[in-house]
Amino acid sequence: MDPAAGAGPQTSATVTLPPTARLLSCRVLDTVHQPVRQAKFEVTDPIGRRVVSGETDPYGGFTAAMPEGEYRLTVTAEGYAPFHGATLVGDPQPGTAEIILDAVEPPLLPQPGHWELDPTHSSIAFTARHIGFARIHGRFTTFAGAVRIAERMEDSSMHVIIDSASIDTGMRRRDDHLRSTDFLDAARHPTVEFYSERFIHRSGSRWAVAGALTLHGVSRSVTLDTQYLGHGTGLEGEPRAACRATAELNRADFALDWQSVLAQGIAAIGPSVAVQLDVQIVHKA
Repeated sequence: MDPAAGAGPQTSATVTLPPTARLLSCRVLDTVHQPVRQAKFEVTDPIGRRVVSGETDPYGGFTAAMPEGEYRLTVTAEGYAPFHGATLVGDPQPGTAEIILDAVEPPLLPQPGHWELDPTHSSIAFTARHIGFARIHGRFTTFAGAVRIAERMEDSSMHVIIDSASIDTGMRRRDDHLRSTDFLDAARHPTVEFYSERFIHRSGSRWAVAGALTLHGVSRSVTLDTQYLGHGTGLEGEPRAACRATAELNRADFALDWQSVLAQGIAAIGPSVAVQLDVQIVHKA
C-alpha cells in the first residue's frame, strides 16, 4: 500500500529571489568540526551599517540573501573567540563557507568563602515599556547582599536585600507613585529580596542563578541569566569578582497590576519589566 495514500494534500513553498540578489551561506564549526548552534552572526557593509544578523541553526549554518558586494562578517558564540573577516558576495551559485571558532577558557571562578556585594561598584537597574513605544529606565540606590562561594560552585548561595523606597527613575512625582500602594507599597513591603541556592553552569562563563524573588509581598521563582566576568584584586589588595545578570519579570506575577489606558487604547505601562544587574563582590576573610 502506498504510505501516502489517504494523506491530505501536500504543499511546498518556493522562495524566489530578486535577480540582483546573491546568497551568503556559511557553517560555523568548532575545532573538531562539530556545529556551533545559536552562534550570533552579523553582516555589515564597508561603512559599518548592519545588513543582516541572526543565529546559526542546529547544524551551525546560516544563509542570507543580499546585494552583490563586499561585507564584513562577525560571528560570536559563548565559550569561543569571536571571528571577524571580510567576505565577498557575488557568485550566483556559491558554496557553503566554513568558519572555525577556537574555544577559549572561561575565567577562573572566585575562591570559596564569604563574599559581600559592593554597592558602590554595583547597580540594580530596570527598564519598563511606556505608552507602547518609549522606555522608562530606573534603578534602586540602596541594597546589600552576600554570596557564599562553595568548594563546588553549583553548591553556592546568595541573598540580596533591596530597599523598596530607594527606587529612582529621575522624576520625583513618578517615584512617589511607584512607592505608593499602586505599585511597590513600600510602607508595607519595605524590602525586595532574592535568595538562591541553585547555581547552574550553562556553558563557558554563563550561569543560571535560580531562586525566589519576594516583591510586593509575593514570592515567585526567578532565574537570573548570569555572565561571570572574572576576578581580580582591588586598589587596596582585596579580592574582587564581577558578573552581569538579567531577568524578565511579569508585573502581574507580583500583583503589580495597576494600569492606566490612554485615549488611543494603549496601556500606559507594559506588562513586563527587564532587570539588569552589574555586580561586584568583595571577599571577606
